[in-house]
Amino acid sequence: MSLFEKIEPLLLQVQKPARYIGGEMGSVMKDKSQLKARFAFCFPDRYDVGMSNLGMKILYTCINNRPEYWCERVFAPDTDFEALMRANGLPLYALESLEPIKDFDFIGFTLGYELCYTNILNMLDLAGVPVWQKDRGEAIAPIVCAGGSCACNPEPIADFIDLFFMGEGEELDLEVMDLYVRMRDAGASRTEFLRAAAQIEGVYVPSLYEVTYNGDGTVRAVTPEPGIPSVVRKRIIDDMDKAEVPEDFVVPFSEIVHDRAVTEVLRGCIRGCRFCQAGFLYRPFREKTPEVICRQARTLIENTGYDELSLCSLSTSDHSRIEEMMDGLLTFTEDAHINLSLPSLRVDNFSTGLMNRLRRVRSSGLTFAPEAGTQRLRDVINKNVTEEELMRTCKIAFDAGQTSVKLYFMMGLPTETDDDIRGIIELAQRVVDMFYESERRPKGRPVQISCSVATFVPKPFTPFEFHPQDTREMIAHKQKILEEAVSGHKRIRASWHFPDSSILEAVLARGDRRLCAVIYGAWQRGCVFDAWSEHFRYDLWLEAFSAAGLNVEFYANRARSYDEVFPWDHIDYYVEKSFLIKENEKAKQAQVTPHCRAKCAGCGVTKITHRPCF
Repeated sequence: MSLFEKIEPLLLQVQKPARYIGGEMGSVMKDKSQLKARFAFCFPDRYDVGMSNLGMKILYTCINNRPEYWCERVFAPDTDFEALMRANGLPLYALESLEPIKDFDFIGFTLGYELCYTNILNMLDLAGVPVWQKDRGEAIAPIVCAGGSCACNPEPIADFIDLFFMGEGEELDLEVMDLYVRMRDAGASRTEFLRAAAQIEGVYVPSLYEVTYNGDGTVRAVTPEPGIPSVVRKRIIDDMDKAEVPEDFVVPFSEIVHDRAVTEVLRGCIRGCRFCQAGFLYRPFREKTPEVICRQARTLIENTGYDELSLCSLSTSDHSRIEEMMDGLLTFTEDAHINLSLPSLRVDNFSTGLMNRLRRVRSSGLTFAPEAGTQRLRDVINKNVTEEELMRTCKIAFDAGQTSVKLYFMMGLPTETDDDIRGIIELAQRVVDMFYESERRPKGRPVQISCSVATFVPKPFTPFEFHPQDTREMIAHKQKILEEAVSGHKRIRASWHFPDSSILEAVLARGDRRLCAVIYGAWQRGCVFDAWSEHFRYDLWLEAFSAAGLNVEFYANRARSYDEVFPWDHIDYYVEKSFLIKENEKAKQAQVTPHCRAKCAGCGVTKITHRPCF
């Protein structure tokens, strides 16, 4: 009986069976007899989330463009289907071939969110692959690897992963696969391959590094074995116009989170917001030309049939030729009635011209991110946005017929006071007042301002990596102030979340290798899908911390000195620690740093790229 014959009778017993059958339009099928290696690209969350991930689409294309390699998709089965899989002895399988991934050459996980770590262990266990790296023996396959933004601090899951891809994987993944095929065909062992792979720039093999600790629990040193690089530097794609991109997407049978065509317009960010990890991880700033963007977008729309196109970047409106790009996109999206979505817009460079272009292709509300309710705190975080710029931008939107604006904020930022929290609602009210003062506002339609307030999480490779996170009690206090401040404001809505998941995120983001035992203990106690509130069990995580002899406060609520050795100090993401210290000192004085296009701040990137970012 084939695996599909075992799967088919179970599908009517689960929600959304289309998640588990494959066969979607655009999926890549290959002749196994012509293959040299197979790669299971595993997204440690539900199909609905993973199918929206642009990184998966890019690497799926890059690997499958090589005829001798086959990349297949794997997602975490939801709890209903997982129970049936275990009850019926079904191993975790890939959607293209419906074959067990334990027989693949590579099992690769993308790391986009720390709260997906228990799902990695669960997927390995479902696949029949030993969870701990040390238990996999000397057989060369399968190689368990991982990459993505959270790989910048790989230590909390280092004992489960054979090798990490640091930085951008379009070229790196294929170099590692080429090495693997050569060494496997020559009869190499797993250890021999991993030692050879560690010589490739951008590859980190944690088993080849020993971590020692001081008496106070901080890291003393991360020491490589002889012949292994002491520092692992990330990889980047130098020319975005020449990078391989998807000309087609797998189009799902069922609705997913972001069910639309997506094209990347730039990589990196010029802004230097001190809280934003992505803004530092993806340096240097690199744009695609409008001609390339328009050609790739048109091809995607034609091949997938989507009626919505989203432009992907950290700050779309920072593209130096955005209005030219928009004009090019409108030449085909407008006639074809394609909805064009521009997330990540900045209030300080939002223009009437851009608004007029947006009006032609979208009618939904606009979203901006002031991040803080007062100018003092915006200067602390180097947001480089003034209240006047926010008001000007909202007026442009209101004059053009918009009546709803969503504003993103954070609470728990360094140096924050209660007045800064109240300032969130005060700022939103001034936006409301400005709407009703505008003579050109839409008549007969009320304004609605939505304030979404997240809990700040200090992250590695940011100027705030040294700061403690607010305690649970401090966060609860600030949420109470926010609740009281918004009470009675009919045109303002404010939303926030219970802080426990943000606290755990802070722990895992800046944790060391000892957390492997905690993650394993949480998974053993039943923790999976921790990113989903209906599954999140903070009490079980606390039990796992206690069993491992560790505590949350050491990782989340402790200030770090500038001379402390961090668990990720042997990883080089181009930005120098001395620059982060300098920015941290400026934050304490509420001093701003101009964005990269205005003046180079000397973060260290150009010392490696040997050329200006602009």
